[in-house]
Amino acid sequence: MVDVFKRLARYLDKLPAGFPPTQDGLELNILQKLFSEEEAELALHLVILDEPVSVIAQKAGLVEDHVANLLEDMVQKGLISGGYPEGKPPVYSISQFVVGFYEDQVNRLDPEMAALFEAYAPIYFDKGPWKKQPQIRTIPVMEAIPFSPEVLPYMKVEAILQSKTDFAVRNCVCRQEKEILGKGCGKPMETCMMFDSTARNTVKTGKGRMISLEEAQEILKNAQAAGLVLQPSNSQDPIFLCACCSCCCGVLSNIKNHPNPGALVANPYFAQYDPASCITCGACVEICPMAALSMDDNIAIKFDQTRCIGCGLCVSVCPSETLKLVHKPAVDQPKIPKNTTQTYLSISKARGFGNVFNLILKLIKNYIQTIKVKW
Repeated sequence: MVDVFKRLARYLDKLPAGFPPTQDGLELNILQKLFSEEEAELALHLVILDEPVSVIAQKAGLVEDHVANLLEDMVQKGLISGGYPEGKPPVYSISQFVVGFYEDQVNRLDPEMAALFEAYAPIYFDKGPWKKQPQIRTIPVMEAIPFSPEVLPYMKVEAILQSKTDFAVRNCVCRQEKEILGKGCGKPMETCMMFDSTARNTVKTGKGRMISLEEAQEILKNAQAAGLVLQPSNSQDPIFLCACCSCCCGVLSNIKNHPNPGALVANPYFAQYDPASCITCGACVEICPMAALSMDDNIAIKFDQTRCIGCGLCVSVCPSETLKLVHKPAVDQPKIPKNTTQTYLSISKARGFGNVFNLILKLIKNYIQTIKVKW
């Protein structure tokens, strides 16, 4: 095994979202599949804060023009993140595994890559920091949100859309992966949305297309009808919004295997079930992504609240208003970070002080190198 891939794997595992090692080196196989040795070496000089080519080239000890071309190729391959501020030079940063260069393999997957991701996903979610501090959260479908002054705008999908200027949509990489492996579910593919600068970058790299607010609303309407769970990034100012199924989504499929899925999601709601008014039509059982609702041999509905993730899909299809969303107790209310940076800091804190210190140190080093002062 080439040493650079081992070093890159260790570096990625020190980032907030982690990249846990495996006994058989599965994570190294993923890196070898995606990165050339030269690309892996250059990635080691990137940090999670955007930097211009001049700074990266200086750190890597390489010619600036060559670094610029290599970085742009890596962005197009979905290996790193690229930013293109208007009137300024492009900037680049390291991509984490999830959410990051896994999702950016959309439309690039082949059977070998899909099989590698499929094998690594349960290990990643079992060993990674996801259970301590999720990168994404669950929000209810619009019709299910209870009318209350306590409902904050960032918990409403319509309010999130109205707060954005630019919208892009691209295919769901999870459903693409399953389809390639012959396990597709047939649910809508073009459902993952990006907002504002993330939307513009998605289109620039050929991974998606720009859409209007009205088209975004229609996509979410169709996603709800298909029983997809709405999952934005875990911040009050989300940069993306996924519509996920529990059969293909790496997050939901692994949460579903847990005995208490409701404890693993950042959502202030859960469903309540009133058996007295239930007409046992079974619509809620069919649409529930976590099997929180089931029907027994006596044609009676059973509800396991510990499995509820508060997506509201059951409420949206219940004809008798038997189900409704209610607020969790105050002690169980999740704290939603203000932005993506705060999300990553929260994840680092959940992993231990050393990770927070390393992250802050890298940001300080980045700033010093940017102003051309030798560290």
